Amino acid sequence: MKENPKHIHISEYNYPLPDERIAKFPLPVRDQSKLLVYRHSEVTEDIFTSLPEYLPKGSLMIFNNTKVIQARLHFRKETGALIEVFCLEPIQPNDYVLNFQQTEHAAWLCMIGNLKKWKDGTLKREMTVKGFPITLTATRGECKGTSHWVDFAWNNPEVTFADILEVFGELPIPPYLNRNTEESDKETYQTVYSKIKGSVAAPTAGLHFTPRVLEALQEKGIDLEELTLHVGAGTFKPVKSEEIEGHEMHTEYISVNRNTIKKLIDHDGCAIAVGTTSVRTLESLYHIGVTLADHPDATEQELHVRQWQPYEKYDQIPPVVALQKILGYLDRNGLEALHTSTQIIIAPGYQYKIVKVMVTNFHQPQSTLLLLVSAFVKGNWRTIYDYALSHDFRFLSYGDSSLLIP
Repeated sequence: MKENPKHIHISEYNYPLPDERIAKFPLPVRDQSKLLVYRHSEVTEDIFTSLPEYLPKGSLMIFNNTKVIQARLHFRKETGALIEVFCLEPIQPNDYVLNFQQTEHAAWLCMIGNLKKWKDGTLKREMTVKGFPITLTATRGECKGTSHWVDFAWNNPEVTFADILEVFGELPIPPYLNRNTEESDKETYQTVYSKIKGSVAAPTAGLHFTPRVLEALQEKGIDLEELTLHVGAGTFKPVKSEEIEGHEMHTEYISVNRNTIKKLIDHDGCAIAVGTTSVRTLESLYHIGVTLADHPDATEQELHVRQWQPYEKYDQIPPVVALQKILGYLDRNGLEALHTSTQIIIAPGYQYKIVKVMVTNFHQPQSTLLLLVSAFVKGNWRTIYDYALSHDFRFLSYGDSSLLIP
């Protein structure tokens, strides 16, 4: 490693973002967004439907197929106070799929809005789900950092927790949109290929893709693969510390199936990543492979990628070897998919291993995602952002897109 990224000052990653440049709503047709093209330090612009023209035939493009859940639940106390319970990640059971299938009881780590009004006691809400009248209760447990353990219980074994969220949850659109969730967000804040429920924020680079763009990519001979990273609310957490060493990255859960690992090996460990979530997952795979090279019998927990792990030691094994180690691990354990978690922080000083090209939106000032982009374009992020600001690009989740080819 050349420099120690822990001492990067986040203030160096600031830029002026006027409120009117933040896209409050998406365009009526997703793939008509603008596309900033950054190729070998040169910046041009196009329209998103032209994306396939810029990509080499035979390359591998990887998407995050996570689906945003309607994670916000509202309860009204007898006093009239409105309490918002925002489900962040499942605790009991701690597997997303199993938790969504629970009947009668589930526990989640939650952020609580209007916490001071919920000192104790149980919150209740009467509702009708799938034709059944039920009472949903929420009981607050221990505090974990800025979140709380919350036990949910309901009195009908025919109703799953997924059913409850589907009917009574609200989609959590980003806080910086400064507006209420609208019915249209249920569709526009999901990618067209979203499948696996679990995110509390959309992998927004994927919002530009339409069936016709996906078809055009396939016609160009580009291999399309999917993986899953469930995006946590921590993605919006601003860096409050002066140096990034003081910022604790949130943990996100990843799942990559055997076939995707094989495809990556077939493509010499090189991929085009759609979105920073795919980037974080793909780069985490390399470090998981490094762990397995040292500890072939590592458990799922031991495969978790710690925040600063990539900067600690560098056994320079090639990406393909790292991926083969994961394949070996899956084979030994009779697994079809790798399930683990990552806390990786990608900042200038990081050496990319697998991601060669990136499709991404424009990120908030002083955010860890801006650090990730800067590391990818060798510090040249200002050129890109200055161009976007002076050429009427729309910013953040519902904004325009960029294609980065270092």
